[in-house]
Amino acid sequence: MGILDIKPIAAIRRNHAIEHATIHILSRMVPQTSIAGRSNSRGFVLYGDLKTESVRLAVTEAIERLQAGENHLAIHPNCGTNLVTTAFLTAGATLVFSAGRGRHPLDRIPAGILGALLGVFVAQFVGANLQEKITTCADLGNVDILDIQRRQIGQRVLHWVSVQHSEVSIQA
Repeated sequence: MGILDIKPIAAIRRNHAIEHATIHILSRMVPQTSIAGRSNSRGFVLYGDLKTESVRLAVTEAIERLQAGENHLAIHPNCGTNLVTTAFLTAGATLVFSAGRGRHPLDRIPAGILGALLGVFVAQFVGANLQEKITTCADLGNVDILDIQRRQIGQRVLHWVSVQHSEVSIQA
């Protein structure tokens, strides 16, 4: 049993997968709506002006499709994992490529730009791989939707989706 299999971490990873799959489905159902999410061990929050019934349908479909083996739904291109990976790799590659003694700082700019571009390019693949292997888990096992609550704070609308997972054996 590794760190990713510890109960709260495993729950966060599974909820993160459901969150992504739900956002994929909602993006198809209501294409002009901006949607974001955040997961924890008890469920996830969806930010966006959505109807609660649409959220319920999308969450149900997301769980069913993940359980049916549509693991690709657990990966989302706008995930924070991708953003952090891109920032880290871009900054690192820029520093490495533009480092060096004996060159004027202005002479380092083209190499720094090349490093940044390489970092952005590589991050697309690394971020998706990190999502698949570390930050999400599409192996849901049995999961129940406990509650979906709509809340509005000023102009901001959010839905809290509470779920409960039965014990599952996560395959790495």
